[in-house]
Amino acid sequence: MEENIFDRIRDVDLKQTMETSYIDYAMSVIASRALPDVRDGLKPVQRRILYSMVELNNGPDKPHRKCARIVGDTMGKFHPHGDSSIYGALVNMAQDWNMRCTLVDGHGNFGSEDGDGAAAMRYTEARLSKISMEMVADINKDTVEFVPNFDDTEKEPTVLPARFPNLLVNGTSGIAVGMATNIPPHNLGESIDAIVKIIDNKVFEDRDTSIEEVMEIVKGPDYPTGGVILGRRGIEEAYRTGRGKIITRAVTEIETLDNGKNRIIITELPYMVNKAKLVEKIALLHKEKRVDGITDLRDESDQEGTRVVVELRRDVNANVVLNQLFKHTQMQDTFGVIMLALVNGEPKVLNLLQLLTEYLEHQKDVVTRRTRFELNKAEERAHIIKGLLIALDNIEEVIKIIRGSHTTAESINTLIERFGLDEVQARAIVDMRLRQLTGLAREELEAEYAELLEKIAYYKGILEDEKKLLGVIKEEILIVKEKFADERRTEIGIDYSDLTNEDLIPNVDTIISMTKLGYIKRMTVDNFQSQNRGGKGIKGMSTINDDYITELFMTTTHSEIMFFTNFGRAYKIKGYEIPEASRISRGTAIVNIIQLMPDEKVSAVIPLDGIKLGDDNKDTYFVMATKNGTIKKTAVNAFANIRKSGIIAIDLRDDDRLIDVKITDNTDKIMLYTYEGKSIMFDENDIRITGRSSMGVRGMKLSDGDKVIAMTKTSESDQVIIVSEKGYGKRTLTSEFRLQSRGGKGIKAYNISEKTGNIAGVVSVSEDDELLMINSAGTMIRIRVNEVSLLKRVTSGVKMIRIDDGIKVASIAKVKEEMSSNSNEEGNEEQAEGESVNTETEE
Repeated sequence: MEENIFDRIRDVDLKQTMETSYIDYAMSVIASRALPDVRDGLKPVQRRILYSMVELNNGPDKPHRKCARIVGDTMGKFHPHGDSSIYGALVNMAQDWNMRCTLVDGHGNFGSEDGDGAAAMRYTEARLSKISMEMVADINKDTVEFVPNFDDTEKEPTVLPARFPNLLVNGTSGIAVGMATNIPPHNLGESIDAIVKIIDNKVFEDRDTSIEEVMEIVKGPDYPTGGVILGRRGIEEAYRTGRGKIITRAVTEIETLDNGKNRIIITELPYMVNKAKLVEKIALLHKEKRVDGITDLRDESDQEGTRVVVELRRDVNANVVLNQLFKHTQMQDTFGVIMLALVNGEPKVLNLLQLLTEYLEHQKDVVTRRTRFELNKAEERAHIIKGLLIALDNIEEVIKIIRGSHTTAESINTLIERFGLDEVQARAIVDMRLRQLTGLAREELEAEYAELLEKIAYYKGILEDEKKLLGVIKEEILIVKEKFADERRTEIGIDYSDLTNEDLIPNVDTIISMTKLGYIKRMTVDNFQSQNRGGKGIKGMSTINDDYITELFMTTTHSEIMFFTNFGRAYKIKGYEIPEASRISRGTAIVNIIQLMPDEKVSAVIPLDGIKLGDDNKDTYFVMATKNGTIKKTAVNAFANIRKSGIIAIDLRDDDRLIDVKITDNTDKIMLYTYEGKSIMFDENDIRITGRSSMGVRGMKLSDGDKVIAMTKTSESDQVIIVSEKGYGKRTLTSEFRLQSRGGKGIKAYNISEKTGNIAGVVSVSEDDELLMINSAGTMIRIRVNEVSLLKRVTSGVKMIRIDDGIKVASIAKVKEEMSSNSNEEGNEEQAEGESVNTETEE
């Protein structure tokens, strides 16, 4: 009789059915799809792909296989889902900009950082990478548990042995139901060192490891694309709690071109940033006028690495544009860390120490299982060899028994009864070949038996002593480090908005140098102390043509350094904000550190050693001199709050420029020198103290066409060198100049004539210094100060260098110590014998 369809209808509770179905789905996504296992750091699809490649014998020493074959095997045997999801996971494991240590060696088009997709799997090929062999090492030695696949026709591993902490090294991301994971990649060497630290503390000190100890070793994420992480606050929060936000910036450099324009070069991007979309975003910002000043934008990236060039107009501040790009594009990006993984099938948020500890527990289990497997094999083989040796000791009787037996079973039973063997030993004796009856074969068996007994004792020792077990893990993981570890790619930089960062930087002595063209760097004191060159410094700084060091001083990393510019603005940075460099490198352009305007140049650099702006700094002042003869004295405390974009230090007229700044203590005498050879000396107490944004007072009354070109203070030295435009010069004691009142015309400091030309420069010197003269043709001449004649005030000096027609001395500078060790004898050859010029009376 036909069944009534209504008989098959069942009443169910819809709410309960939905809840049950959704929970089943959610648990499937959580446990079997989206989240990695804490032990090997792999999601099920990744684990199944790698195991399929193992079964295909698709190792790094074998030819590449078509990805379609790998995907087909994975789908047919272990992963009953869509081929596109399997191929997507395979491609991801082969992309070196996604994984710190790629687990698949891809051959063909596997996409790009620009977001290009991989070619179809029928075109691409792959094989296991070398480091992925460490993930599956000893998998056939019962190191992990195997379970039936979806149709009970195959066995698949529940986890891989993983001889390195893959979850930490390669990271992962995944969205499950109601939870997500996002673990950044880390440096392989640092991750292994952290595991070794945990092992060493347990083995040698019998104690647990603190999270602070592992955080000292694991500096932070190490992205495959490099970049710079701003500050350690986000890293510490993520490592301590399992959740945190890490800010990463692109690596950029501001280059100054010969035509005066600047350009921004982007060489490394934050992790997971699409380069093509970034370039599009920058172009859109320019089109919408949200970022002004971009004249050209191009992607010059190639196989050597990333290179995006942003060219700027001459009149824009490159630092301002760069900060706008950081603000409005993914050149600065935030990585939200959620260190969530499956622990015994249960999703848990882990801190750094817990993640490493769980991995170490997995390794203990893997090595224990492998050791038991090896022990069983060794004991089985030793048991058989023991029976063979018994047979060889009684070979005549054994042969007689075997020849006298009608069947193999009968001979086995007889051997068991006669010699007290078991069936395995008796069968091995029956199967023994005649060649094993020789004396040499017996010696080999005895040697193998002795070796097996040693192995058995070794394996039992590992199983009985946890410290020996940990020692084996340490030994094996250090081999992985030696083979595959590399240097960090991601730097840990300074987050200037993070007030606690200064506490993380040691306050140590450092040496700062700056060149005429504005390249600045910070060097360790060791660079100088280790040279043993009698205090004269060391050779080797790399500078470009026509550049030389103008500032070289020792300070500390926490001391503040003031920069005053020709536009009358002041900037302040800490010593540690100047990038550290080797003594032979050029350094960083100052425009990369402080936000200079077009045509703005640094006129003076003053380290505030022992002076903290804002404290009670009585009798500490900045004295400033301008081209038009203005002098200004302002308390240093007026500069306590300096913005990153700088503040006004002196109010200048349109045609005036700041030429120099000195720090004084109310006991100095100030000297100004003019282009036409005049000088004035006055007590600094004659200068009225004014506020920061004031214009100052008259320091010297100038004739029409004259200008102030230099300022010195008497506490610097007791003598000065004055050099004229046509190469004449002299050394004069400051005691030759009489003290006057501020604001006067001054007295003659140099006897100017048509032969000498006007004054090119004045510097305070001591006899041990060297002097560098630069002419208008760009040639630099260096001479020793003690070779310059010491003459009276109203003289013209001697011929110091030969000057061709139309060429003038452009400027002079006292050579700093690092330069003086590399003295140029040619400069001395340039010095002419010269003759003294007659003295004249002063005005």
